[in-house]
Amino acid sequence: MLDTPLLRTARLGPTDYWNDSCAIEELAYAIDRGAVGATSNPPIVLEVLGKEKAYWAPRIVQLAADHPTWSEVELTWALVEEMGTRAAALLAPIFEREAGKKGRLSIQMNPANYPDPERMVEQAVHVAGLAPNLNIKLPATAAGMAAIEEATAGGVSINATVSFSVAQALAAAEAVERGLRRREDAGGGTATMAPIVTIMIGRLDDWMKVLVDRDGLSVNPAALDWAGIAVFKRAYAIFKERGYRSRLLAAAFRHHLHWTELVGGEVSLTIPYAWQVRFNASGIDPVARMQEPVDPAIIAELMEKLPDFRRGYEPDGLTPAEFDTYGATVRTLRGFIKAYHDLQSAIRDIVLPNPDLRTV
Repeated sequence: MLDTPLLRTARLGPTDYWNDSCAIEELAYAIDRGAVGATSNPPIVLEVLGKEKAYWAPRIVQLAADHPTWSEVELTWALVEEMGTRAAALLAPIFEREAGKKGRLSIQMNPANYPDPERMVEQAVHVAGLAPNLNIKLPATAAGMAAIEEATAGGVSINATVSFSVAQALAAAEAVERGLRRREDAGGGTATMAPIVTIMIGRLDDWMKVLVDRDGLSVNPAALDWAGIAVFKRAYAIFKERGYRSRLLAAAFRHHLHWTELVGGEVSLTIPYAWQVRFNASGIDPVARMQEPVDPAIIAELMEKLPDFRRGYEPDGLTPAEFDTYGATVRTLRGFIKAYHDLQSAIRDIVLPNPDLRTV
């Protein structure tokens, strides 16, 4: 493997890094530099379709020809599933080497099903059966907690996503524990399961900045880049204290602190390819900082001026009934659902290209 700052991150201890995409060339780059996982969601699939169109456009046309009665929805999920399993195959040697604990591709279920646990579980069980090294992304919504427990009890390794707060992370971890206990009580195995709980730290930072602009607040701009880190570190301390079997994952990178401040923790960091390249060229020699607390003055300012930071930071800051209406949750769900529909439109343009735009 190439000696890079991100590889040295992994060598420092238990911190893993993932490729925040299922694009094949980007994943190969990451694996060569120490990555042990990857992830996918509707915006990522749409982006990969654009990057790898020479491969996927003919494949979509072939799928449509092979299944002439399929709807756009069926074609969309065939693409999502095939794109995910193709990337998962690159991670299979790591999965086998690590006895199932690493080498996994996280693949997101239909984001529009976020209020319906039965539909989420049905799709999760189906997709989990496509390859042995898949984690199934389910949202940290109120209904998502029921789906997380049920899917886990059925032997599915989940990844709780659309998650921004300590309260959501703890609720997801508790749902996983309930599911694992149910599976064990029924005689099922759990030793090779690898549940993940994500906190989208950059998207929490984004929401804090939206609130500052929307409400005309005066907040130290540097403090806003620490909101997600502070929430993640608080959740991590509680996870370790309670012994949850889920592994925390930091997502939605916006700057290098989202990497350097979490090194040394028993966590995973899912890093977009562009940030990997930037980090590997940075000359930064990572050191373990997970145990270093965020400056109390920064936390005090965020707590005082941004009630939504307090709601995200406190373990009881949100009730499960409030998960779906938290600003960062709503913004992300809307974005994911829009990307899902945009993906259907992109597939439509491949299968039924607009004749008005054709050139002679």
